[in-house]
Amino acid sequence: MIRHIVFFSAREGEDVEAVRAGLMTLGDIPHSRLFEVTLNTKVDPLCDKIDVVVYAEFEDEGALAAYKAHPLYAQTTSKVKPLRELRYSADVVAVA
Repeated sequence: MIRHIVFFSAREGEDVEAVRAGLMTLGDIPHSRLFEVTLNTKVDPLCDKIDVVVYAEFEDEGALAAYKAHPLYAQTTSKVKPLRELRYSADVVAVA
C-alpha cells in the first residue's frame, strides 16, 4: 500500500478554504482506497506554515499513477496552484 501525503500552505489566509475546497474534488477520482483533506490544527509551535493536508492510500504504485493521470487531477492542480504558497509531497510504502 502507498500512503500519499501532501502539505499545502495558502498564499493568503483567506485562500485556505478555497485551497481545501479545491483539493476535496480530488476525492472524486476513483483510484484511492482512502482519501482525506483536512485543515492543519497548527498545535506544533515549531511549524505553523502548513494549512491543509491531503492524505490518501493507494493499493499500489499503479493506482497512484492512475490517480495522478486522471483529468480531474490536472484540472484541480490548475485551480489550486495559484492559491498556494508551499506544497510538500511524500509517497511512502506502508510497512505492515
